[in-house]
Amino acid sequence: MRVAGLLLALFLCRDAERTACAPGAGIRTWDRFGKLPYPGDKAFLHDTFPDGFMWSVGTAAYQVEGAYDKDGKGPSIWDTFNRAGNRIVTGDVGSDSYHNIRGDLRALELLGVSHYRFSLSWSRIFPNGSASSYNDKGAAHYAKLIRGLKSIGVEPVVTLYHWDLPDHLQTLHGGWANPILVDLFREYADFCFRTFGDDVKYWITIDNPFVVAWHGYGTGLVAPGIKNDSALPYRVGHNLLKAHAAAWHVYDERYRARQGGKVSMALASHWVKPNRMRHESLRACQCSLDFVLGWFARPLFVDGDYPPCMKRDLSLKLPVFTEPERLRVNGTADFFALSHGPALSFQLINTSLLFGQKEDLDLRMLLYWVNAEYNSPPVFVVESGWFVLSNTKTKDAKHMYYLKRFIMETLKSIRYDSVNVIGYTAWSLVDGYEWYREYGIRRGLYYVDFNTPDLRREPKTSASFYSKLIEKNGFLMLPEHQPVQGVFPCSFAWGVAANSIQIETTPTQFADPSVYLWNISGSGELKRLDATQPPLLRRVRHCTDFASIRQQVSDVQRLHVSHFHFSLNWSSIVPTGRASEANVTLLDYYNCFVSELSQANITPVVTLWHHTLERSSLPTAIEGGWQNIETVQAFASYARLCYQWLGHHVKLWVTLNEPNDEKLGYVVGHHLLLAHALAWHVYNREFRPLQGGKVSLVLHMDWVEPAVSFSRQDVEPANRVLDFRVGWFSEPIFGDGDYPQLMRSWLRHRNSLDLFNYQLPTFTEEERQLVRGTYDFFAISHFTTIMVLDSVEDKYKYKQMLEVQYMFDVTWIEAPNSRVVPFGLRKALNWVHSRYKDVPIYIMANGVQEDPTKFKDNLRVYYLYNYINEALKAYILDGVNLQGYFAYALSDQRDPGFGMYGHVQDEVIMKASLTHYRNIIEHNGFPVQGSPPQQCPRSLVPCSECHFLTKRPIVSFLSLVGSGLLITMGFIIYYASKRRK
Repeated sequence: MRVAGLLLALFLCRDAERTACAPGAGIRTWDRFGKLPYPGDKAFLHDTFPDGFMWSVGTAAYQVEGAYDKDGKGPSIWDTFNRAGNRIVTGDVGSDSYHNIRGDLRALELLGVSHYRFSLSWSRIFPNGSASSYNDKGAAHYAKLIRGLKSIGVEPVVTLYHWDLPDHLQTLHGGWANPILVDLFREYADFCFRTFGDDVKYWITIDNPFVVAWHGYGTGLVAPGIKNDSALPYRVGHNLLKAHAAAWHVYDERYRARQGGKVSMALASHWVKPNRMRHESLRACQCSLDFVLGWFARPLFVDGDYPPCMKRDLSLKLPVFTEPERLRVNGTADFFALSHGPALSFQLINTSLLFGQKEDLDLRMLLYWVNAEYNSPPVFVVESGWFVLSNTKTKDAKHMYYLKRFIMETLKSIRYDSVNVIGYTAWSLVDGYEWYREYGIRRGLYYVDFNTPDLRREPKTSASFYSKLIEKNGFLMLPEHQPVQGVFPCSFAWGVAANSIQIETTPTQFADPSVYLWNISGSGELKRLDATQPPLLRRVRHCTDFASIRQQVSDVQRLHVSHFHFSLNWSSIVPTGRASEANVTLLDYYNCFVSELSQANITPVVTLWHHTLERSSLPTAIEGGWQNIETVQAFASYARLCYQWLGHHVKLWVTLNEPNDEKLGYVVGHHLLLAHALAWHVYNREFRPLQGGKVSLVLHMDWVEPAVSFSRQDVEPANRVLDFRVGWFSEPIFGDGDYPQLMRSWLRHRNSLDLFNYQLPTFTEEERQLVRGTYDFFAISHFTTIMVLDSVEDKYKYKQMLEVQYMFDVTWIEAPNSRVVPFGLRKALNWVHSRYKDVPIYIMANGVQEDPTKFKDNLRVYYLYNYINEALKAYILDGVNLQGYFAYALSDQRDPGFGMYGHVQDEVIMKASLTHYRNIIEHNGFPVQGSPPQQCPRSLVPCSECHFLTKRPIVSFLSLVGSGLLITMGFIIYYASKRRK
């Protein structure tokens, strides 16, 4: 797979080189990413960023500074906006960074960033917006901050305008709607370049002009809150572009030669994907991006004019650049400053701007689109990140994993797509005032307690993550991330699992005594003649009479597995619940099935009861189901019946499959444990000496990973969930015969808090002795991994009883209803191994759901390779006593979406995963290339002809025919000889 990753990188790099970079070239982005190898392209990339990559973090003045009227600062439009109407929450204090430069510098130093992006407050330097109102204390504050940054080795990235226009300019001139602000902004920029420029190498003139124009002067969602003039946002945007260009030219003409800095405008964008891969949908996606990002990017990076899509749709609303204006605006950006995150994505994008397409969250595709559309500029991601709700304190796992995702997408953009990304800015340094969402969300890497007088700062989980990432300059490839080479032991059980098998107890037409009329000249249909009385057949029914058995065994054989795991249907075998009234016909069918498997050298693994629903496959005659203690004895009788009928062919028995479902409740769980124990003892006493099989149960065991793991305390929630999910059943059987102590103590804790009780039954001493040790192996079914956190972020994913929240790492490959997390299997195996030393372990089911119409099931191929490789690591590197692996499942017909066989009407189709799995089986793992083949004793696999000859009636018939032929030939030879004489 490592080689595959390198090939993927080469393919992507060559593809990126072939992609033309020109206006409109971005439309090929969706097609290009749609053709990338899946899911390999979605896999996590372990690599580092280029040397000199800029690691940054950012803030905005109004969000964090506070001191809104301190030391001569004039009011901004946000000060006024937040005092209008019914708004009562303001950013007057924010995070009080104005009074806490030292605290912010300490936070920056701990993070280890190379750059810090912050904005200047125009009204703090020029209280009324013009140079005539210059405030020396305001300028001194920023000079002090810049000196402090330099002293700790952090380079400033300075934004001149981050949405907080001096209110005087709004009141007097109408704000950005008035072209006079172009000259006023030039004056302000000139002062800043002159005053701070010797220490600043990266300047941002205006942040996110789309939000300023569209929501400040269109929807009224942000300050100054103007709305109801549909053409006004475009006039504002026009003035913002000209103001930026004026500032850029001031720097270029007066300061660049001496200061050597770079200037750009921070442009934000969402991402959008087409509903269908049709040209009209792709054009709509292109227009969506043009109306948000291209509105400002095309004039700066292409031709000094607006995108054709805007010019076509907006008619007279869109201002027109004169030729001198076009020339003056075009090319006024030294790098592409890209902003990405919740300021736009799924927040401030009106539905109309999606043009009927679907919004998505994909920074990598956005970077690729920018690269293709604007002639490969150097890209500095000047804002990126996500948010958590305001009730989240320092454990902001959700924010951390989104940061991880966006940074990984940036790395892929560099390594796979050849995009020249020069820096990344996490947003933001500290919690602050979040614009129109006020203090309802938090985006800081540092938690700010707004209820303390000093607004104390405390590093969050995201800060620890970002700091470690910067230290390593990316995601290092560790040994555990690399696939292992080697093979499993010769005795390893390779299997495939199915929830059930196809039951057709009606024999084929060759064993059917009925008379049929064959419409040979028409449809070819066989029509039974009901009026005809066929002669009674005295032929004994044989297993080969059942075509369904032959077909299913043949399907299993094609995989080259040694074992096949399936479940019986209790309610069909014993409909009344009494073993004495069993369905003998069905038992005979099951017996034929396991007999034919054995003849094909495939070991049957049979489950007596498979839990799918609360009363799944339970005889309806048993009142109360598993709530009824009498069901325990009924199950033992049913188990005895199955051992009697099938035990000569079945050497691996599973009493209960996945009984550890929390929805069943603790009383049902108690009864299930007793039922398993009785069934095990029945086999141990009555059948083991003669049949020599093994019996256990299968526990569902998806791995549970701590969402944050920076301390021992962070691991406790995961251990708690594992005890409740797995230890609930494993500890009574494989441990000391009782439920986990943690489980009992935790339920006592919860009972003191809740109005209702969690009643965990108590084992009597007799029951403990009955249950304890009732196993011959430890079997698990494993599909995915989840994460847990002991704090509330999303109440819908919070488990009150266990006091944990479930979540996923958003960098994990997504599958229907789950995530692909191969390392979780290895960790689950090690959990069992460390807890129950040297117990033999079987992975009885492991698979992934995928669209059943995809016969080239690449996700399942990827899944099987990586999960089996993790199992091999557990065996080779960790010493886990792993005895077998069963892929789930055989066929979509019985297990929809999980099968390695697909179906189109009556046609059975082998998927790509079947061939792939068979190849792994044939090599018994992943042998080192060039190593001698593993020497294993060869097992005899009967051929179909030999199997055919084992049937006594057929052999007798052939003997009779052969004898007749010999006698006939004798007579022919005798008379021919006599005639010659």
